[in-house]
Amino acid sequence: MKLTVLCLFLVLTMGAQTAGAQSTTEHLPTTDAEKIADALRAAPNFITEGATIADYPASKGGEWRVLRKGTSEWTCLPGPPPGSKHDDPGCFDSVFFQFVKDILAGRPQHVERIGVAYMFTGHTVPGASGGPFRVGAHIMLVSPHPEDLQGFSHNGQWGTYIIQLPGVEISSQWFLVLPLSQNAIQVK
Repeated sequence: MKLTVLCLFLVLTMGAQTAGAQSTTEHLPTTDAEKIADALRAAPNFITEGATIADYPASKGGEWRVLRKGTSEWTCLPGPPPGSKHDDPGCFDSVFFQFVKDILAGRPQHVERIGVAYMFTGHTVPGASGGPFRVGAHIMLVSPHPEDLQGFSHNGQWGTYIIQLPGVEISSQWFLVLPLSQNAIQVK
C-alpha cells in the first residue's frame, strides 16, 4: 500500500512539473485557422464578430492578407507581430489600423481622429531591466494630437502610459495604453 501511494505521489508530482513547464512554452499560430482563432481572442465578441481578420505582410510595405472578410470597421491581427516571438494578437479600428500599417510600411502617419485598439491577451514589450516584460490586457488610443499625450508616464508607474512601437523614434507615433488588469509578468 505504501509503495502504491509513493508511486502515485511521484506520478502526480512529475505530471505537475511537466504541466508547469509546458505552460511557459508559447505556441505561435501558423495555419490560417489558428491565426483566425488567435486574432479572435484579442477583443470582446461585439468587436470580433464583424471584424476582418488579416495577416501581416510578408515584407515591409507588402500586402496584408485577408483571412476572413468582415462587416465592420475593425481589423483583428493574430500574433506574433513582425519582429516579435510572442503571441500578441490585437484588434484595431480603422484609424488605429491605418496607423499600424503606416508605421510598419515606413510611411508618415496621418491620424484624423482618435483611434482605438484592444489587446485582451496582453503584449510583450522591452522591460526596464532590458528583458521582455508582459503587459496584461489593455486598450490603446492613438490621437491626432500626440502632444496631448506628453503628460502621461512613459513607464506605466501610474497605470496609464504612452509608448511607441519598438524602433520608432518620432514623437508623433506615441499612443496611450490603458491597462485593464494588473497582470504583468516578466517573460524569460
